Amino acid sequence: MNKCIFLDRDGVLNVDRVDYVYRLEDLIIPNGTIEALQRLKAAGYLLIVITNQSGIAKGIYTREDVWKCHNYFQEQCGNLLDDIYFSPHHEKFTTNSLTRKPDSLMIEKAMAKYQIDPNVSWMIGDAHRDIHAGKKAGVKTIHITHKPQESLSAITTDNLLEASELVLS
Repeated sequence: MNKCIFLDRDGVLNVDRVDYVYRLEDLIIPNGTIEALQRLKAAGYLLIVITNQSGIAKGIYTREDVWKCHNYFQEQCGNLLDDIYFSPHHEKFTTNSLTRKPDSLMIEKAMAKYQIDPNVSWMIGDAHRDIHAGKKAGVKTIHITHKPQESLSAITTDNLLEASELVLS
């Protein structure tokens, strides 16, 4: 069985925007993010992105735009990410889908494909839906937030680098 860090994209791997991140010029990688991924990978974790991409359902951008951003991020971090799962759905624009967080189907699919042990795996996200999905899948959670008093996770931190230090401690 493998151990894994499931990572939300916007707000964790890159700076989030209110108007969606789908152009390369808008994809800003926070300081310490690549270092965090390097540390986690060196410790033997699979690194899998689990992200809602409702802008696809809304017609704002395409699946190809998501892949362009993912491939650019992979170039910047030395191809440390093992896979990406994204949900193109939004309940107001498409039929509801269990792949969309806060449901956990994307995580569960990755766990089956990569033989991941939930007892030694984590979901790191910046939204309540990430924490809900992680808990539904039975993995530990870390909430990246500046409002820890409002978190649904027992563990909170300010950024991915600090989250990686907590996982590795």
